[in-house]
Amino acid sequence: MPNSMFDPLKIREVEFLNRVWVSPMCQYSATNGVVGEWHRIHLGAFASGGAGLVMVEATAVVANGRISTGCSGLWSHEHAQAFAPVVDFAHSMGTRIGIQLAHAGRKGSTLLPWDDHVIASADEGGWVTDAPSSISYQDFPVPHALTISEISNLSQQFVSAAKRAITVGFDVIELHAAHGYLFHQFFSPLSNKREDQYGGSFENRIRFLCEVARAVRAVVPQSNPLFVRISATDWVGGGWTLEESIELAKTLKEIGVDLIDVSSGGLVHDAKITTGPGYQVEFAQAIKESSGILTSAVGLITEPSQAEQIVQLGQADAVMLGRAMLRNPHWPMSAAEDLGIRIAWQKQFERARKIAPRPSPQ
Repeated sequence: MPNSMFDPLKIREVEFLNRVWVSPMCQYSATNGVVGEWHRIHLGAFASGGAGLVMVEATAVVANGRISTGCSGLWSHEHAQAFAPVVDFAHSMGTRIGIQLAHAGRKGSTLLPWDDHVIASADEGGWVTDAPSSISYQDFPVPHALTISEISNLSQQFVSAAKRAITVGFDVIELHAAHGYLFHQFFSPLSNKREDQYGGSFENRIRFLCEVARAVRAVVPQSNPLFVRISATDWVGGGWTLEESIELAKTLKEIGVDLIDVSSGGLVHDAKITTGPGYQVEFAQAIKESSGILTSAVGLITEPSQAEQIVQLGQADAVMLGRAMLRNPHWPMSAAEDLGIRIAWQKQFERARKIAPRPSPQ
């Protein structure tokens, strides 16, 4: 029988109640990288709403790896401890929780999306960004090209952040290599013009990500899954391609990565992207079928029947929802009812069920 999105999924020793997962979504609400009350309530709502996995937003491994001055971080014990109550609450709800470790590279040092200008000055807490090459994104400032020793140091910062995440109880670690952020900047030839071991050939361009994945896998317990989010294509001629994504997935699988979280785009601002419901699902399916690795699908997945079909047809092993979850943090509960599937609800919500409880046995 085909799988349902409400069937459990076990990866290594971690079992997810279902395959309806919350995609990582930036909230721009941390203070010096430290999360607070907003994140506890925001993420807690998802944890009580029936999702099998809640993935915390892109969380920087160093201060100048943040996207914005309001993004979360994990570069110290203080940052890790701020996540502890969020993790504990998720577990009390029976929900698994993961964290997406990230470095924004040349797309960093911004203010908040609702501010009146984009780039933060030094007085506003901004910084000089890093990248594989001194090529700016859109009209952002030109970044600093990382040296080999700086790349090596950043690898260790990812390892340290992963250790902190495991210490406070995160179930899943995800490396963010999508949407034009630092890892993606390395493996796309549009942003990487290096002539050393980190540039040029396909093997060189993926080297940084593979080195970090290997090092993080070595410190994350064998019982815990390691995910990587990638952009399957740049949607631009001469850029990163789906075929390269498939080869990358094969390499990451050999390293010990368990699932590829498949998105696309984000490297350049003027890419011509044809969007529509589930427009990235075909990428997840191609990577899954060609590499044999587990995948999750993301991108304009909003309707219960649509999400269920993706899993039933085996196009992906799980679905990641973003904006639909923001609109309704209890989307899994209402989706199950729409499909006539009975799933466990928190006792505090039982009175709101539309599907009547099963009669007690006589």
